[in-house]
Amino acid sequence: MKLNIYRIPAGIYAANCYVIFSDDTKSGIVVDPGGSADEIIDFVEKNNIDLKYIVLTHGHGDHIGGVKEIKDKYKIPVLIHEDDADMLTDASKNLSGTMASGPIEINADKTLKDGEIIKFGDLEALVLHTPGHTKGGICLKIQDHILTGDTLFKGSIGRTDLYSGDYETLIKSIKTKLLVLSDELIVLPGHGQPSTIRNERLSNPFFN
Repeated sequence: MKLNIYRIPAGIYAANCYVIFSDDTKSGIVVDPGGSADEIIDFVEKNNIDLKYIVLTHGHGDHIGGVKEIKDKYKIPVLIHEDDADMLTDASKNLSGTMASGPIEINADKTLKDGEIIKFGDLEALVLHTPGHTKGGICLKIQDHILTGDTLFKGSIGRTDLYSGDYETLIKSIKTKLLVLSDELIVLPGHGQPSTIRNERLSNPFFN
């Protein structure tokens, strides 16, 4: 099987949306469609991807702006960790009420737990619960990649001063759930450029 991961800096906040699919089955998922729904849909259509799920790493407004349009188009479930489901339904909690894109309130179709496997075609995504940026933040490990949302960035970490954020919890999540993984694992964050677990372990100032 060949794994394809396509990054779209989506919406006015340029949150990294990832369309992930298999060359063999064309089954795929879209992770954190923060906006730019037309661009995401155009890519899906051009590549004949059979989208199975919209998966959200957390509930902040800059990561959910394109959810409604994509869900309406493909009639697929929205998945988020159970501890962030409340954020989706409340524009004050997900901060969209204060964003230029306007308030967003949607419902999750299914909630996720730590260690759960999301299967799509011949691919699997392992859910790692990494609270701290939000209480229900997750990362997704797919083969030799890990999508870290706003938990871990290249050379930085997610902010912890927003609803349900906690600095000590975030540091613990990264140290116990992410930095223990393979050095070669490619980190695909929710904003900015990719990295590797090795690079972050050795050079991220929050851990050195």
